[in-house]
Amino acid sequence: MMTDLTQPIELQFPPSIRFGTDALANLPTWVAEKGYEKPFVVADAVNAKRLALLGLGEVGCFGDVVPEPDIPNLKTAVQAAEGADLIIGFGGGSAMDLAKLVAVMVGQSLELSEISGPHRAPPRMVGLVQVPTTAGTGSEVGTRALVTDPETQSKVATESRHMLADLSIIDPMLTMSVPPFVTAATGVDAMAHCVEAFTSKRSHPIIDEYARQGIALVGRFLKRAVENGDDAEARVGLALAAFYGGVCLGPVNTTAGHATSYPLGTRHKLPHGIANALMFPHVLAANAAAVPEKTAIICEALGFATGSAEDIRAGAKAFCAALGLDMRLRAHGVPEDDLGNMADEAHAIRRLLDWNPVDLSRYDIFSLYTNAW
Repeated sequence: MMTDLTQPIELQFPPSIRFGTDALANLPTWVAEKGYEKPFVVADAVNAKRLALLGLGEVGCFGDVVPEPDIPNLKTAVQAAEGADLIIGFGGGSAMDLAKLVAVMVGQSLELSEISGPHRAPPRMVGLVQVPTTAGTGSEVGTRALVTDPETQSKVATESRHMLADLSIIDPMLTMSVPPFVTAATGVDAMAHCVEAFTSKRSHPIIDEYARQGIALVGRFLKRAVENGDDAEARVGLALAAFYGGVCLGPVNTTAGHATSYPLGTRHKLPHGIANALMFPHVLAANAAAVPEKTAIICEALGFATGSAEDIRAGAKAFCAALGLDMRLRAHGVPEDDLGNMADEAHAIRRLLDWNPVDLSRYDIFSLYTNAW
């Protein structure tokens, strides 16, 4: 209903977003115009070997970002960045999340516990640029970052407008070398951002349109990119889908899909993308009765018919399996005897579950894991 537009909403974007083929070529000019002299790159091991693509010559780099970064990983990155005047996140969501936190912490003698949660981080003393190399998280346009606390094995969320990049460069050509498995998993993650925002209790008509476009792009292009990584049109479509997913995260955010995926990462070290893919069909089916019209739109965009909850689960699993993903938790090293602990942990993530269209009990979540196992 159009009257839903009366709901207040705030959208925040980086002041500059550059999207398209070879957009990265503009980075050196921007850095020079802004007067930055000591850029520092936060990257994973793969992208630390591709620094020449940034066109900045010799730059400092923390190249040890791990797939599920934890607080020690963050502390090491902050120490390495000392003296920088510009932080550049170069990689997937983990690298960009760490870059956000490094940017607000460097030179300020802060612990994560002093800035975690909403709106506690101080203004940055350095610039921040985000350059995604996967089409998945949308972190390049967001204000949130997640790292794992190894003591509790739970994710610590930090949100602040000060973690919004000054410049986001989305160059789909950087994703051409991403292997099929990672392409599939990160593509489903991008779709999950859109789907969960679309079906959330706090969904909004403005965000719904970004979400619908993102879901449609994944339905159209993800299988093509998995089957042929050199398909430039498919890579561009997925980069745009990830961007739309990132926009959805800002004012609306995710729900049960991400809440149930987090223990897979924190407890069993599954990469975020595959964790989301494994839970996606089960959460979509569990929520279907509460949001039937939107579920039908999602199913149509992904190429399968709606129907009963079991039909929807089967259709979504088939969509993911067709991308080459083994959709069984046990195939990814998740032990059956930990499903109960995972359900406890996921059920406690109220910041996401309270907005799910269905109130999922701890037993409901345990059943989702059992079905996925």
